[in-house]
Amino acid sequence: MTDPRLVAVSDLHVRYPDNRSVVESLRPTSADDWLIVAGDVGEEVADVAWALGLLRERFARVLWVPGNHELWTRGKDPVQLRGVQRYLALVQACRELDVLTPEDPFPIWDGPGGPVTVAPLFAFYDYSFLPAGTTTVEEGLAAAYAAGVVCTDEHLLQPDPYPDRAAWCAARIEESERKLDACDPDLPTVLVNHWPLTRHPTDVLRHPEFALWCGTTRTADWHVRYRAAAVVYGHLHIPRVTWEDGVRFVEASLGYPREWRPRDARNGTVVTELLPRQVLPAP
Repeated sequence: MTDPRLVAVSDLHVRYPDNRSVVESLRPTSADDWLIVAGDVGEEVADVAWALGLLRERFARVLWVPGNHELWTRGKDPVQLRGVQRYLALVQACRELDVLTPEDPFPIWDGPGGPVTVAPLFAFYDYSFLPAGTTTVEEGLAAAYAAGVVCTDEHLLQPDPYPDRAAWCAARIEESERKLDACDPDLPTVLVNHWPLTRHPTDVLRHPEFALWCGTTRTADWHVRYRAAAVVYGHLHIPRVTWEDGVRFVEASLGYPREWRPRDARNGTVVTELLPRQVLPAP
């Protein structure tokens, strides 16, 4: 019998038929596998529920954190909720599926590589990953706009009832730190967030200005402060493993078909052979 694993995926973007097929192919290798889904399942609540429901039928436990796409409010979306209310509607949909979210108590992984506290987070971004040569958010955004780099969040991700996304980020940081500070200090953690917790992963972006929408400097030491055995994230659509301060950072994205199909062709691989990514035990 195969030993249980803690595994992860992110950025499934199931509105693309090819990506839905990938989700349909994802299966555990053990009846006790846990699956982390690190955001950007889709833009519509129904699509998110479809994918998480299917995966929950297969995996012993599923944990989800929101990405920016889930928080978009598009004109053609049947669910027109915005900001916090949209996030809470997604949390409720997850609870009906028995999928854990950042609003639930953090579970303990007792399988191989454990015990560890698995911490699904919603830490967001606040434009503090500034482009080179800029010193304020205003300068950073101006440089990004001048370079033609503008995240769709600026049009579709509403922060209601907060005045802006940075204020929502500040509130989420406070809530996340409250929960992390209450964790058992004798246990390591696996930190899960859609956006990178440090700026380092954004160094390889083709358009460096996009880092503005990729995280916050306020989480830069969390992997050390909260005893991380691993950090799982997505958002960048650059699947890889990096190391910081001896901690393994796993970017678990699938991404858009136009991204993963050429990558498969170059590497002679099949995407479903690489997903989900193993987090624990460390491969």
